[in-house]
Amino acid sequence: MKTATILKSLVFIVFMSVSQLISAQKSDTTLYLITCGPGTEIYSIYGHSALLVRIDERDTVYNWGVFDFDAPHFGWRFAQGNLDYMLIQERLRYFLGEYFYYKRYVLSQEINLEPDEKRIILDLITENLKPENVKYRYDFFYDDCSTRIRDLLEKAIGSKLIYPSDYKAGTTFRDLIGEYQQFYPWLQFGIDLLVGSNAEKTAGIRDKMFLPDYLMSVLSATSVKRDTLNKPLLNRADVLLDFAPPALKKSFFTAPLFVFSLLLVILIILSYRLRSRVQNNIMDFSIFFVFAILSLLMIFFNFFTGHEQLRANYNILWLNPFVIVLFIAILIGKNERLWARIVFYLTVAFLVIHLFIPQAFNVADYPVILIIILRTIVRGEFKWSPVKLS
Repeated sequence: MKTATILKSLVFIVFMSVSQLISAQKSDTTLYLITCGPGTEIYSIYGHSALLVRIDERDTVYNWGVFDFDAPHFGWRFAQGNLDYMLIQERLRYFLGEYFYYKRYVLSQEINLEPDEKRIILDLITENLKPENVKYRYDFFYDDCSTRIRDLLEKAIGSKLIYPSDYKAGTTFRDLIGEYQQFYPWLQFGIDLLVGSNAEKTAGIRDKMFLPDYLMSVLSATSVKRDTLNKPLLNRADVLLDFAPPALKKSFFTAPLFVFSLLLVILIILSYRLRSRVQNNIMDFSIFFVFAILSLLMIFFNFFTGHEQLRANYNILWLNPFVIVLFIAILIGKNERLWARIVFYLTVAFLVIHLFIPQAFNVADYPVILIIILRTIVRGEFKWSPVKLS
């Protein structure tokens, strides 16, 4: 996905789009699916899709993957789920220039359409390019640069479009994005922490096409009913830019599981050696400050965001509001024993029942959860605790 200023995009749209698309209906027009390889930036690791329209050898790319980093309150709007993406058009050489710079491959596949189907798609794009329609509310799983192309094809071809009957069935949304995040373990950890149980839904064949690679592979296996024959929807891919995907390696010693496990071991040692209440206050203030921030995120994303994928997140059971209360109690030095015990019991209860919760949890969560249990045992001053504060 790529960035552009809204002003530049709208000016280009106003002066170029309508005239080109109207003339396209009278010219030799060919449409192509463009599939771009993954990058190394967070927003680009999933790849990108666009639609290429060739009119009398003039190539124009229609790109639904544009957002504006410079928009007012970008971060807050993104967190709320109010981030708008937009459609822009640009010449193919400019589109390819960015992917050449970042060394990302680009593939092109001609879409086998009848003249009336092309006309429908061009009419829909013309409508989409109107100032009141050019923006849309982005939804990573259900409405993005790839699903917009899928929807255009479905509207143009209708019931003649025949998807493959069995295509990697049984995969969840979390599994799908996990394929791209496996070499980014900290990103994987963060997404698993923030994305809720809605990601455990099984993705049907249409759903999978929110990812550019899957849009390409599904449509490549899709056929169109033409009279008595079923013909392929897409031709074989042509390479517009030939770059290898990023060479990525996993490193166990920098992954969250190792880092948090090492931190757990260090805290176990410190918990036995540091018996002073002042020392433990400093340690717990630092630890539960972080957990309180994470708890606030759980509350916000469960109840105050428009991102449906972040709602119904059962991580809130261990990063619950009582963690915030415990942090405040440590800060003011009042009732911390009581709140530590409450957090301890709730966290242990989560560990007992989490296998029955309809949500997958990242393996790196477990040493983090054990850190909470460890420090609430110390702070709760249980009679059976082997660690006693002086």
